Amino acid sequence: MPVTFQKGKDTVIFVTKEDHSTPSTVSLPHEESPPGLILRDGSINWSCPCLGGMATGPCGVEFREAFSCFHYSEAEQKGSDCYEAFKTMQDCMAQYPTLYNKNGDEDELENALDTNIEQEGNKDNREVEVKSSSSSSSPS
Repeated sequence: MPVTFQKGKDTVIFVTKEDHSTPSTVSLPHEESPPGLILRDGSINWSCPCLGGMATGPCGVEFREAFSCFHYSEAEQKGSDCYEAFKTMQDCMAQYPTLYNKNGDEDELENALDTNIEQEGNKDNREVEVKSSSSSSSPS
């Protein structure tokens, strides 16, 4: 027979081999799946990791207003009545380009890669020129 006692908030149970010889009758409660972006009541879950911190950053208020407007929009074309809210959010985000332009513009990324490749190519050429000129100046 197991010995059970409480230690603070925990329950400690000591069992024997005989206790483990019979199948367990313990049933665990069914785990509810974690909430996503939209809660069961239809409201927005602002702490959802899928928002990536957008709801709490320097433009969090503007983001929440624009997203709420879109979510609760009943316009014929959903969100078409939220232009001003999204414009305000975009203006705010433009003030923090290093924070909100993490992915960057694709053209900007391509230009940076091309520049980096050119610089690396020039380094390789300079090394080859230096090596070839030093080897030709040595006496034979």
